[in-house]
Amino acid sequence: MSDPLRHLVLVLGDQLDRDSAVFDDFDPATDAVWMAEVEHEATQVWSGKPRIALFLAAMRRFRDQLRARGWTVHYRALGEHDATGLDDALAADLASLRPRKVVAVRPGEWRLAQSLPAVCKAAGITWVEVPDRHFYCDGDDFSAWARGRREYRMEHFYRWLRRREGVLLDDGEPAGGRWNFDAANRGRFDRRGPGWLPAPRSFAPDPRTREVLALVETRFAGHPGKLDGFDWPLDPGQAREALDDFIVHRLPLFGRYQDAMWAGEPWLYHSRLSAAMNLKLIGPREVVAAVERAWRDGQVPIEAAEGFIRQVLGWREFVRGVYWLRMPGFLEQNVLGADQPLPAFYWTGDTRMACLRDALRHTLDLGYGHHIERLMVLGLFALLLGVRPKEVHAWFLAVYVDAVEWVELPNVLGMALYADGGRMVSKPYAASGKYIQRMSNHCSGCRFRPDESTGESACPFTTLYWDFLVRHRERFERHPRTALQWSHLGRRPAAELEAVQAQAAMIRARLADGSRPEHGDDG
Repeated sequence: MSDPLRHLVLVLGDQLDRDSAVFDDFDPATDAVWMAEVEHEATQVWSGKPRIALFLAAMRRFRDQLRARGWTVHYRALGEHDATGLDDALAADLASLRPRKVVAVRPGEWRLAQSLPAVCKAAGITWVEVPDRHFYCDGDDFSAWARGRREYRMEHFYRWLRRREGVLLDDGEPAGGRWNFDAANRGRFDRRGPGWLPAPRSFAPDPRTREVLALVETRFAGHPGKLDGFDWPLDPGQAREALDDFIVHRLPLFGRYQDAMWAGEPWLYHSRLSAAMNLKLIGPREVVAAVERAWRDGQVPIEAAEGFIRQVLGWREFVRGVYWLRMPGFLEQNVLGADQPLPAFYWTGDTRMACLRDALRHTLDLGYGHHIERLMVLGLFALLLGVRPKEVHAWFLAVYVDAVEWVELPNVLGMALYADGGRMVSKPYAASGKYIQRMSNHCSGCRFRPDESTGESACPFTTLYWDFLVRHRERFERHPRTALQWSHLGRRPAAELEAVQAQAAMIRARLADGSRPEHGDDG
């Protein structure tokens, strides 16, 4: 390689995109790629072992593929350098390599999007940020769409983007005659459950991945999670196999049962593609096109295709736009004044609430939980209890293999916790234990009763739900989207509501010290 180095192409762990614009002008004779593993990315939040292992294994495979092309990759592996953070690692290599420019796409986290360019500036080296072609919608597009809107609603954005991209349209109108088949996406299993389900396509670790798993077990021994079943796709070829498997075996019923839960069944009809997409092993256009093609070929019903595309082209793009538009202040939002610490059982799964125990064990062991477990079990309990949003955000970012801040933070603070006061969703996703009873079989195996709000057998979700309505009555009882829900308070005698508040106060007191719950009325 000639000296000096022309371009140092920066690739982060969630930027493993072979078609990235950073490679458009890459010349192996004058340029090099830079990647780094650093302790801080696993410990700034107490990341689970599956999440750490997925990032490291996918990064190393990407490195090896670039080197197989004959490209120079300056790769800083854990244990082979002294830097604790990406900033330090990059600064050290800029000092020795002295490239003329650092070429990058914007990092997926506000913190790094500010600090890494600053490192280059301090070193006197030009930072060049190229467009991120992975997404449908860039920041300028979203800002233009959002301009003048007091509130951001995904449905409006989704329709706009579908029209612009020509997705699921027939002669310019929505395929199937409707934009949204959400009403057909709320099916639940009967008492027989989901029946036999084909296991998702899995990918046995190769020798290099097994090295990563051993490293994580040793270096991050105190972190949550298990690695004995680690089988995530780690490259584009595997991601495409996972996509094909999903379309054939689970997408046909995904639309009907995407909101359903069942004890001991973490995957059900879901795709397991979010991690591969968020690491950019596979792009949303390829995924969306394959799903639309399956519908047009008669393989899947419209409610399945539209429901899945709405999550990818709609919600995923929407939350990214909201994140970049609202940061850094978004992280400080807490309009409901939530001040409770995160219960210790979120890290252990040790609770007598069956729904929480099941969702937590999926999450902690596998690094996975589908969207209803995240929103309407784990997020809902934190909302009703009044947990500090930053703590909930840190936990979600730590435990899920697909967690990157641009997608995780808006989902947690804006959607699950309503911490932004409705800028992102029109009302809080507040529900009692009866919702979980309706959408799962958890309550049949639980000691708590979802129809009781006080007493030894009262479901903590139900107790905290009614307490939530009382605590936030002034904010929501006249709100056009919530007035009906809050009007139910008027049907309950004052004495009953006082008893609910007293029991809710006991729940919060017992969970406030971080100890595991030991009493029937708190979990």
